[in-house]
Amino acid sequence: MTTTAFSFNIIADLASMWQYAFMRHAFEAGTLVALIAGVVGWFVVVRRSAFAAHALSHIGFAGAAGAVLFGVSPILGLLIFTGGGGIAMATFGRKASERDTQIGIVLAFMLGIGVLFISLYSGYATEAYSILFGEILGVSATDVFVTLVSAIVILAAVAVVYRRLLFSSLDEDVAEAKGISIFWIGLIFVLLVAVATSMAVQVVGVLLIFALMVTPAAVAQQVTRRPAQGIIVSVAIALLATWIGLFVSFYVPYPVSFFITALTFGTYLFVRIWGTDDGGAKPAAARA
Repeated sequence: MTTTAFSFNIIADLASMWQYAFMRHAFEAGTLVALIAGVVGWFVVVRRSAFAAHALSHIGFAGAAGAVLFGVSPILGLLIFTGGGGIAMATFGRKASERDTQIGIVLAFMLGIGVLFISLYSGYATEAYSILFGEILGVSATDVFVTLVSAIVILAAVAVVYRRLLFSSLDEDVAEAKGISIFWIGLIFVLLVAVATSMAVQVVGVLLIFALMVTPAAVAQQVTRRPAQGIIVSVAIALLATWIGLFVSFYVPYPVSFFITALTFGTYLFVRIWGTDDGGAKPAAARA
């Protein structure tokens, strides 16, 4: 990435890295995205909705391709398609037993639209294809601001629906019997995942979205059953992986997304082999 050599003096190396505006923007956006992914990802794992997050990331790519075709920002296309796809998933798959099938149907349709967009575009869709693997080093000050606003909205929404979202995540039938609207909670949740996914692709890309949206939360599920602690652990792992990945990639000429995915996967392996033996049991609602 640069001609700067690593000196093993961490303070000097950090100072050298921080003199570049693109690295400061990358760290700012990466920190916000890791925070969002850690929080939302924990609920994704608890609700067993990893396939939904995966599907939304691919649906987002179709949206990015459409945005390039119509000459607008790929991130805008991502948000529109992930939001629309999320609403369709929540509407068609109201019960957990139905969701995988409905998600697969929506995903197939959206990918078909994406193929159409790409075939209609006569140029080279560099911006859309870069979303496949992330482009965090190309993040601008405007992108950082948009990410900040998205992070505030997502965290505020999670805070408002936290209890009901947790309850419905643990036991839908009991939550519905208690008067919680499973449909509306599910709709809010999938929209949160859609926005979080759209932000996370800046860091790791569509193909590697699990690195920040699922793996840190899966590690957290292995080490603690308490919801609050689990969210903190998930966020901490996502943050550390992003920070270390950015730092290492500044001095080593390999993609940031590779280091982030390697760090999160290595942490998961370590916990599975040498960590607790709880098997990722669901947290108790009483401990929320």
